[in-house]
Amino acid sequence: MRFGFWLDTSNDFEHFRSACLAAEAAGWHSVWVPDHFMPPPEGYTDKTYPDEDPELGPVHEAWALLAALAAVVPRVRLGTMVAGNTYRHPAVLAKTAATIDLVSGGRVVLGLGAGWQENEHRRYGIHYGTAGERLDRLEEACIIIKGLISNQRTDFAGRHYRLEGAPLAPKPAGPMPLMIGGGGERRTIPIAARYADEWNVWASPEVMASKLSVLDRACEAEGRDPAEVERSVALLVGFTDQSVAESRRADLLEDAHPLVTGTSEQVAETLRRYVDLGVDEVIIPDFNWSSESVADILAQMAEEVMPHLR
Repeated sequence: MRFGFWLDTSNDFEHFRSACLAAEAAGWHSVWVPDHFMPPPEGYTDKTYPDEDPELGPVHEAWALLAALAAVVPRVRLGTMVAGNTYRHPAVLAKTAATIDLVSGGRVVLGLGAGWQENEHRRYGIHYGTAGERLDRLEEACIIIKGLISNQRTDFAGRHYRLEGAPLAPKPAGPMPLMIGGGGERRTIPIAARYADEWNVWASPEVMASKLSVLDRACEAEGRDPAEVERSVALLVGFTDQSVAESRRADLLEDAHPLVTGTSEQVAETLRRYVDLGVDEVIIPDFNWSSESVADILAQMAEEVMPHLR
């Protein structure tokens, strides 16, 4: 199993640089950044700003940050978790990602989703639309991005986008996999089965098992070998001391953001369930860690958890 580190982009660049270098030195396999322009409406519950609008919390732009990391973090894969398709024309996004891939020496993963954070669209005047419309746009974007990577020129005439002989030059240095993020079973997973090289979802082991079955069936319906799509899961991790961990077993919370807590052994035991399901990578955010503890937790994961799962 691979391990990815997902940055909270509300910190400053020196923190990002040092945290990513610490992850790389400890043996983590990838670094991921979320694609947002501002906090969600409720703000970050663990990072409140007294007497301030929580929407004013700092959030750095994903692709600019990824470009900077590509230049200073030399080994790990670098990706968006995941880019909101509504924020950029897919041809422009492909150009941006390909340029950063060249800077990185071929390490970029283009993570893409339909977009969900309504307040960003409203505040910045970006068209939001219905869920169905956003998914239609996502599917068209996948066709465009895959075409631009593969072809010398790409033509496309869809409902939402139109390209006329569009080039992508230079091409990415590496394969630049397309990752689709999301667990929607009617549209998102079938889109992933049709176009994605990788797929990601927040999920407990029980939910992951169900979603993987849906993905397998969707791949088979497309005439595609399910093994062609790599699978990753996003979840939070929090370590406790042994005495507390005994009373707070390392269980996963059945909500949108699963949390694994416990001792290193208990965390490894829970993550082993994902290995047994065939998950290729677990991607762990630092959203519930203090800035001061990030390097220590990255090292603890590398020293006490990862060796049990390789």
